[in-house]
Amino acid sequence: MVPASTGSSPMTRDREKRRKAERPPRGAPPGASARLPPPRLDPQSEAFPGGREGRERPDADLIRIYGFHSVEAALKSPRRELVRLYASAAAAERLKGEIAVRGVETRILGIDEIAARAPRGAVHQGVVLEARPLAPIDLAELPADGLVLVLDQITDPHNVGAILRTAAAFAVAALVTTERHAPEFSGALAKAASGGLEHVPIGSVPNLARALGELGDMGYLRLGLDEEAPQILDEVAVSRPLAFVLGAEGRGLRRLTRENCDALARLDLPGPIRSLNVSNACAIALALISPRLAKA
Repeated sequence: MVPASTGSSPMTRDREKRRKAERPPRGAPPGASARLPPPRLDPQSEAFPGGREGRERPDADLIRIYGFHSVEAALKSPRRELVRLYASAAAAERLKGEIAVRGVETRILGIDEIAARAPRGAVHQGVVLEARPLAPIDLAELPADGLVLVLDQITDPHNVGAILRTAAAFAVAALVTTERHAPEFSGALAKAASGGLEHVPIGSVPNLARALGELGDMGYLRLGLDEEAPQILDEVAVSRPLAFVLGAEGRGLRRLTRENCDALARLDLPGPIRSLNVSNACAIALALISPRLAKA
């Protein structure tokens, strides 16, 4: 005869574990509920402390700007219509002068409540600002002797934000982009621009080739940056007004965009890497062009 096993099967042990987990705590009154682990709350959910207020969504005409320098620049910008500021006590103290001048409604919140109003993982630095989008400008509003950046379907918000920051540093008069295949001018882009979004007017056009034609009619020299261009940037004559055209990484300038430029030029890069991130290329190009435009 085979002796009976004294051990229990894995299935039996699993059932016993479940029964123990479902028992009410020792000493609990009759009818007490089982010991269930507390639910994990997602800071991005409406159930997080701060509740539905923490996830209240702005209407379609509102954008959210976060990050200390971006919010500070928006508070100082007379062009920006402000709605509401969410800030930690420390951030509000640093911005108290700007808050007082603009009279913006300010809610002092904890860091988790502020994070709930920003995209997941965003470096908000204790501030989120609700505001109206800046009004776009028309091509007819561009200055007669301006330096303008034209973006050919550059969609990455970090690249466009960095370009705006550089544009503000070099006193670029405006940025022209396409209505489609362009990022939203808020959020991550505003953070990357670090205030540049408030200083560089933006025009959005439905057809870039047609817009370049209009710029030509307005007397603008249209210069495209293309890594395959036969001339280096230093060899191309530049003058005001100038529309400097940049293409998306990888694809570069589209065919119709190139055909509507007066000249194409490339950066003279001596190293083994022949192409750069578009925002870095923009910064180098503006550093080369600006002194020559000042003398023109």
